[in-house]
Amino acid sequence: MAQTSKMQTYQDAIEAMLSQSVILPPELLSEVETFIEKNKQRGYTTREEFVRDAIRFKLDWLNENYEYIEIPKKKYEKLNRAIEALNLPARDAGEYIYEIVDGVLKEYDFQLQNVWDEEKRKEEEERQEEIEELWGDKE
Repeated sequence: MAQTSKMQTYQDAIEAMLSQSVILPPELLSEVETFIEKNKQRGYTTREEFVRDAIRFKLDWLNENYEYIEIPKKKYEKLNRAIEALNLPARDAGEYIYEIVDGVLKEYDFQLQNVWDEEKRKEEEERQEEIEELWGDKE
């Protein structure tokens, strides 16, 4: 009754519960529970919470809302050490990468508005319109 606001028979309740369930192998559930226990700082308290978050991430990726790049953990940690040792103006590798992307896009916009000749400018603007039509402005 709680989810449908209608009286249900026991059979209806069981069928509703089964139709909304996902069956996962015990090994995978165990792995999720172990991860949650070892990584409490990530904020997951239940495996359901973890699975919902994982599904949302996967849907964002499959729907192509974001691009993901894989960087080996060893290189990422080394980049963090290098940023700190070189006193670069970023807290960590993630922030550094975002700053590089933003800097390149600012330079691109500057070139587009101030430097490139009319033919190059028109070509780039057409490419940007194609991208915006395809993806919309999802920033």
